[in-house]
Amino acid sequence: MDRIFEEIRKLAEIPSYSKHDRFVQGIINSIDEKIIGQDEMLPSVNRLIKELGFSRETIVKGYKDLISRGIVEAKNRLGYFVGNGNTGQTLNVALLMYNLDTFEEQFYRNFRHELGDNVQLTPYFHHGNIEIFETILLQIKGKYGMYVVAPIPHPKTKELLETIPRNKFLMFDRFEQLDGEFNHITQEFGDASYAVFAKLAPQIKQFDEFIFYHSANSLDPKEIVQSFKKFLKDFDIKGRIEEEYTAGSVEKGKVYFTLDNFALWQIIRDCKTKKLKPGKDLGVLSHNDEPAKEIIGVTTFSADFSNMGKMAGQAVLSKEKIQLTVPMILFDRHTL
Repeated sequence: MDRIFEEIRKLAEIPSYSKHDRFVQGIINSIDEKIIGQDEMLPSVNRLIKELGFSRETIVKGYKDLISRGIVEAKNRLGYFVGNGNTGQTLNVALLMYNLDTFEEQFYRNFRHELGDNVQLTPYFHHGNIEIFETILLQIKGKYGMYVVAPIPHPKTKELLETIPRNKFLMFDRFEQLDGEFNHITQEFGDASYAVFAKLAPQIKQFDEFIFYHSANSLDPKEIVQSFKKFLKDFDIKGRIEEEYTAGSVEKGKVYFTLDNFALWQIIRDCKTKKLKPGKDLGVLSHNDEPAKEIIGVTTFSADFSNMGKMAGQAVLSKEKIQLTVPMILFDRHTL
């Protein structure tokens, strides 16, 4: 019983939690942590009043709330007991993403579908800004049964993520190292990008120059930049990195690579204006596949965001250990 009281008391550090919230969430956390199991007796109202100092009204209302959710059962003259022990039916999940770009929407839709109707999902967006990231994590701390987070490559990220209980944490998208083991379904950009460049080397060598549009201030994974430079050196290919694409500057004999969709569509538009055919007159390569790129026919390399979302949903529901680096897939659509 003492551990149940402790689970409730520790939630006092969350300013936004009322006593009712602390009681209800503390009981749920106790069940999730296997402190108390199905059909086991919960503390009596009088014992809770004595240990916590809460009013009788708060305790009774909290138990009624848990009973209505099917988590707790009241047995006449015996007391309160853990019901089916499945708090997942009322699981609240916080999803912290970069933004809702097209490929990230594929993740979200499949993640939401896999969770089903009985799970409450609240999305948040940090836009790659560490201040926003920190503010959101502080605001939602202790309020959710599961935290699914796309981390930011930043020195403060590790410290912020270490505050989330490991059994309630799933990292997705980019990988950031934390102490010990933790669940993740993430990408690897360095070796994977280099492998794609190497596979495309015969096509790239047919052109005069390989140009990568990358801004140092962008959210582009820095590992791709390092792989690009290494590839140019290892394969003796002429190439360069440019800050941004200038409209109308597309030329025959070049290979254009960008992670920026706006720049990609401008390049495609300029190709049509100048009557240059990608794959013949010049090359076009993009990162992060999505339906529009498939329809238009642009060569891309990408993680399967739809499957990533599906696997993340399954991992949240099963609460089983998962440490997975998803493969990078090349979609060769002959624009190289």
